[in-house]
Amino acid sequence: MDVTTSLKSLLLAIQQYRGNKTAQNTVQLQRQVEEVSGLKCDQLLSSGQVLPSECVSGLVELAGDPNSIPALTSTIISLLAQLACNDESREMLHSSYNLTSTLASIIHCHSATPGEPLVLQCLQLLQKLTYNTRTFHTTNYIHELVAFLVTNIQSQNDDIIMPCLGLMANLCRYNHSVQSHIKSLDNVKPFYRTLINFLAHNSLTVVVFTLSILASLTLNEKVGEKLFDAKNIHQTFQLVFNIIVNGDGTLTRKYSVDLLVDLLKSPKIADYLTRYEHFSACVSQVLGLLHSKDPDSAAKVLELLLALCSISGLRSLLCEVVFRPAGLKLRAGGRRQGAGLDKAEPGLALVQWLSSPVEGAESCSLQALQLLSELLEEALGADSVSASVLSFVEMLLPVLLGLLKGLNPAQGEAQLRKHCLRVTNVTNLLLDILHLSVPSCRGSEFEVVCLCFSQVCAEAVLKTLELMSKLRQQVKDMETSFYKILQDQRMVTPFSLALTSHCRERVQTGLALLFEATPLPDFPSFPSVRPLGESIAANNAYRQREAELSVKRVAVQDVPTARTNISTLDSSTASSRSVHNLIEKLQTGLELQEQVEDLRVSEIIDVYEQKLSALASKESRLQDLLEAKALALSQADRLIAQYRFQRAQAEAEARKLGGLLKEAERRREELQGELGSQVLEVERSKADMEELLQHNARLQQDSQEHQALKGAYNSLLNRFNESERLLKELQAAHIALTKQNDTLRKSHEALRLQHDKTVLALEDREEKITSLHSELQQRDADITGRSDERRELEETVDVLRKELNKTEQARKDASIRASSLELQKGQMEAKLRQKEEELNKHSAMIAMIHSLSSGKLKSDVNLSL
Repeated sequence: MDVTTSLKSLLLAIQQYRGNKTAQNTVQLQRQVEEVSGLKCDQLLSSGQVLPSECVSGLVELAGDPNSIPALTSTIISLLAQLACNDESREMLHSSYNLTSTLASIIHCHSATPGEPLVLQCLQLLQKLTYNTRTFHTTNYIHELVAFLVTNIQSQNDDIIMPCLGLMANLCRYNHSVQSHIKSLDNVKPFYRTLINFLAHNSLTVVVFTLSILASLTLNEKVGEKLFDAKNIHQTFQLVFNIIVNGDGTLTRKYSVDLLVDLLKSPKIADYLTRYEHFSACVSQVLGLLHSKDPDSAAKVLELLLALCSISGLRSLLCEVVFRPAGLKLRAGGRRQGAGLDKAEPGLALVQWLSSPVEGAESCSLQALQLLSELLEEALGADSVSASVLSFVEMLLPVLLGLLKGLNPAQGEAQLRKHCLRVTNVTNLLLDILHLSVPSCRGSEFEVVCLCFSQVCAEAVLKTLELMSKLRQQVKDMETSFYKILQDQRMVTPFSLALTSHCRERVQTGLALLFEATPLPDFPSFPSVRPLGESIAANNAYRQREAELSVKRVAVQDVPTARTNISTLDSSTASSRSVHNLIEKLQTGLELQEQVEDLRVSEIIDVYEQKLSALASKESRLQDLLEAKALALSQADRLIAQYRFQRAQAEAEARKLGGLLKEAERRREELQGELGSQVLEVERSKADMEELLQHNARLQQDSQEHQALKGAYNSLLNRFNESERLLKELQAAHIALTKQNDTLRKSHEALRLQHDKTVLALEDREEKITSLHSELQQRDADITGRSDERRELEETVDVLRKELNKTEQARKDASIRASSLELQKGQMEAKLRQKEEELNKHSAMIAMIHSLSSGKLKSDVNLSL
């Protein structure tokens, strides 16, 4: 089954599933999706046809439907992942079909089960879609997707961490809105810590993803300055170069190159790289990757080399690595271009990708051209050009000349566009080489370079003008530029070289362009055209000389003498020999062996050539008409198929509508019979309704009375609750005062006991004092004669008097404290009596409230405390 038939069946299955989501339609749709997945449909989206676009739109819509079963969604996502096989298809799925927001919504719906295979499938496809593509923060579910990624990157599930890191790296790169959103999250600091811990992971891919995220988020912040400072940056360079050379695969190499390119945009890090001691060795290893046959890896390596060329301090080091001498020589004429070159030569890999076919490797070819232009600008612009650079240029010229050939209009518009783009870049490279090489060459080198470049540049200019001549009617302002170039004074040299060439096609191209230029008003005048005539005359003289020599060789049969004369003529100087040898090599060993032919034969050949060209033009017009007819037929077939499909669909809908009409008629008759019975029911319902209205009015009146009673009850209940609250507060205060009274009573008893003890002690002291007075009097009488004893007794009396005074003072203090305690006791007793009176009042109020709430007044209320 072909692709068109499968797509039509798929579109029909999608429409049937939309109309009725039964199990049968689901199985049918899943089978059709699997059938299309088995076909080769790499260029399906880029074809621009309506049918694939409708199928993809329907599949994206069904994939985003929350009601679709996971198995069907998984099958659809597998097909979409198969379609996203090139940059153009990925861009269309991302921008035209909004597949990114659809996949984000699927992940959001299944965020509770992140380990589910469907979620992993969506993450992998999202990583493929968002690579080198900017995702706007206004995209649906983008904030939910970022939150999901941040959460699961910090999880312990190793299966989901790697795709989440890769997708986060894509979203953060060159996207300031997403970066600002992540930095504004509450858990951004734990997220940074998790990323820093990932730098010690055993997977190189995880390390590269983590470094890419950190570079995007923190390169110009304090965290980034610490992470990529002078101490760590050399280790980072070594790690990234090792991953590029010895990575886990193409994916890891891609992200490693992107990381290094992003880091080089920082002037500080670029300066660190210029001082990196292992730079030359690392670049040599990276250049070794160009010997592989993988266009994706080669494209990323060339992208890295172009980024390194943009740094002035690294360009000269890169030139030394690429153009280092390695025995690069041109082989003899007749050998294939580039044959015998050293496989280890770094510049050889660039030339190989430069001359690669347009199909599938056009980006590598263009990148190689741009890289060579940058490197040769640096190498040839130096004060002294090394021999290795000149030998590389000699090897490069035939390759560039071969790239200017092989333009086939039957290849298709896309291939022609790619080929023209490459021819334009080749022409620019040749002009740059010529502009840079002429001032730097001296002596015989100048002659060689001028002769080589004059031939190559002349052919490049003529090819460009031929292309402009064919496109001047289709491209805006092309005709103006075409005539402006033809009137340039510098066009004399390309015309001279074209008209004196041994190639018939080149001569015809030069004549055609010359016929276009001669009617122009500003075409170069006679003094400027004089070199053209001199070149043609010299070429004719050379051809005549060759013819005479060939006639003499045939007549005299003196071949050795003729060869001696020719060798003598050709070996006049060493520089002329080198020039002729180089011209012979560039022209692949062909010699000029033109012989004089009969004029009549040439005229006959011209006539036949005109007839053949006329027939060829007619054939091309007929071929164009046939192609137009074939295109019209294919469009008609497509329209007929669409009409048949729409007609079948309309007939099916008409039959369906007829069945619905019959069903509606039958239903109408049934409803008409039911309507009569419903009218009687309505009349009975009206009478019942009136009775219900009256009953409702009575119920409303009762409800109003009930609401009034309820309000009164609520007010009384509020008052009761308030009184109960006050009672509890008063009880708590009474208990506190009772405890305080007991404490004061105990302290009063203790002070009273202490007072009694003090009084007894005072009485004992007074008795002792009295006895001492009596003894003193007796001793005064006894020791009146003894003055010494008297003084001692006086001193003793003084001491006793002081003690007596102290005891008296203590007694007074105890009396004062006892009187104050008595006063406090009286105050507390008065307060207690007042509180008891208030409690009795509140108890009476509570009793009244209880009696009112219960509906009868109790005779005995005992609320004693």
